[in-house]
Amino acid sequence: MLRPSGRDRVLVIMAKAPKPGAVKTRLASHLSASAVTDFYRCLLEDTLNLARSLSDLQVAIMCPDPDVIDLTQLAGPETTVIAQKGDGLAAGLISVFEHFAQPAPRRIIAFNSDSPHLPRVILEEAFETLSAHDLVVGPTHDGGYYLVGAKASHPALFANDGMGTNSALERLLLRARNLDLSLGFAPPFYDIDVADDLTRLWEELRLVPARAPHTAQWLKQRELVAAQSRIDAEEL
Repeated sequence: MLRPSGRDRVLVIMAKAPKPGAVKTRLASHLSASAVTDFYRCLLEDTLNLARSLSDLQVAIMCPDPDVIDLTQLAGPETTVIAQKGDGLAAGLISVFEHFAQPAPRRIIAFNSDSPHLPRVILEEAFETLSAHDLVVGPTHDGGYYLVGAKASHPALFANDGMGTNSALERLLLRARNLDLSLGFAPPFYDIDVADDLTRLWEELRLVPARAPHTAQWLKQRELVAAQSRIDAEEL
């Protein structure tokens, strides 16, 4: 059996521009708006570096139209930034596969912009899984998914879907079955939504900060500030 060429591979990061109040809003009860924005920027920069560490593929960003200029400046000229059609993550995913599945079928994977901790092998294996299936999905532990890939556009998979809920994965799998699409899975993983996720992420990156250096440095600084605050409180 001939292995497909890596030239047919596209890795798309679903992103927003790092602006206060627009990203990682569930962290707002634990961090200031500026801290959340800085943290997201670190996540995105490290996620871009992760994507670029894979060879023989195209890396792109899909984002809301107002964010194109900011993300183009952040990502640099080597990464294509594309404005999605419509609002919300579901519209973004529809746009990904409509845009990149033409004019010829390709293996297209879209994944979260807050995934610098994702092992590179998971992305490589997801492309391999997509060689043998119509769809590949990476579930999260909260009932969503951090990764979805296909070789063609299937708008019905995401249309009118309420993303970001604990039934998002269940709805996606049901629609895949209704469309008679063969399905493969990437390993379950976690994304960064709440304060406990920050703790878990820092426990990982503390051991291998080079895996996501911008994010690791931000988390280290946060820990140092928290430690100093505890010392100051004890001295009062």
